[in-house]
Amino acid sequence: MAQHFDAIVVGAGQAGPPLAGRLTAAGQTVAVIERKLVGGTCVNSGCIPTKTLIASAHAAHLARRGAEFGVEAGPVAVDMAAVKARKDRISGGDRLGVESWLEEMDGATLIRGHARFTDPHTLRVGDETISADRIFLNVGGRAVAPDLPGLDDVDYLTNVSILDLDVVPEHLVIVGGSYIALEFAQMYRRFGAEVTVVEKGARLASREDPDISAAIRDILKAEGIHIVVGADAIRITKQDNGFTLSPSRNADPVTGTHLLVAVGRRPNTDDLGLEAAGVDTDSRGYIVVDDELRTSVEHIWAMGDCNGRGAFTHTSYNDFEIVAANLLDADARRVSDRITTYALYIDPPLGRAGMSVDEVRRSGRPAMVATRPMTRVGRAVEKGETQGFMKVVVDAETEQILGAAILGVGGDEVIHTVLDVMTAGLPYTAISRTMHIHPTVSELLPTLLQDLKPLE
Repeated sequence: MAQHFDAIVVGAGQAGPPLAGRLTAAGQTVAVIERKLVGGTCVNSGCIPTKTLIASAHAAHLARRGAEFGVEAGPVAVDMAAVKARKDRISGGDRLGVESWLEEMDGATLIRGHARFTDPHTLRVGDETISADRIFLNVGGRAVAPDLPGLDDVDYLTNVSILDLDVVPEHLVIVGGSYIALEFAQMYRRFGAEVTVVEKGARLASREDPDISAAIRDILKAEGIHIVVGADAIRITKQDNGFTLSPSRNADPVTGTHLLVAVGRRPNTDDLGLEAAGVDTDSRGYIVVDDELRTSVEHIWAMGDCNGRGAFTHTSYNDFEIVAANLLDADARRVSDRITTYALYIDPPLGRAGMSVDEVRRSGRPAMVATRPMTRVGRAVEKGETQGFMKVVVDAETEQILGAAILGVGGDEVIHTVLDVMTAGLPYTAISRTMHIHPTVSELLPTLLQDLKPLE
């Protein structure tokens, strides 16, 4: 006979454990099922380990630039084993913290294993069968391996397996030109590897406006990263000491020692037995949810990367908040209430909120735009970090901010000033007429917004 719980949470990523905490605090019994590592992508192979590595890479980069600041640091060497050990220590500590929280949570039972539906209320985990009145899916996603000729002949890396490296590659070739690819590219270049980025499309970070993409390319090229775009016929040939990658018929082949494939992700929904529960998925495998994250089955919800409504830790956690608010607080929160926001953690970082200028232009609405280079920011000049620029687009009729991009030192933090005003539904004058602290990066925002021009 199946053991019965009030709720089952499948997956212990960013949304699952806090929801278990809210449900148990409300007096419910909860089973949390995790087939691999508690903490999900963010803690184990995403935000925490990668940003820890980026911090080490930044330290090496700054040390090499010491003479610019009047500091003689001497030759800089990277001990990759020590860098990895630091990453493992921080990531492992976070995972242990979440595990301890779940194991000590009154009313919660942590079950290890892979869950599959046998009917809409029942899941099998190994030899155990459990059921619940409500079920919450937080199963995440994984890297996609593209169908490239010769790829299966080489030991390629993904965003997960590259975290196990304790040596600096001689030449790291990265297939993909989006966020994960670019962060690893700059990181390993700063660790001392030769790095080549190979992108199928016409430009890097194609989701961004062309001027943002061009600035990102300039930043990476200035650090010695080789960039190949328009790679529409990639072919890989194994060699004794690595491989050769031919990007296209018109581009020279690239010889590398390590290959990272970073071209996208897919949801972990193909082995859950969703058909036995009647849960609908779309053509890409994402679980279809409504504005409150309920699936096609009334008592089943989907949160995080598996629902196609966001691919970030912050969207996953916000999914938890939406589900908990509706179920436990009589607070009608919805996915459509939130504003798209994210960051690209190259150095300097890109902070983004709302619509791009291209998106606004395609919408046809009358708008105003303002752009300022980071060379105009005193704080950036003082820190020796003047790459990038700020850009904000505003609705010409309502005066509300439609979107912003801040590519520059502190951009991942400064963007929240814009995001908060957008969320509050205030006009751009809420920032342009506010006195900011000098010297900061944020102080340029009021000046920027005082210089809006019609979007052509």
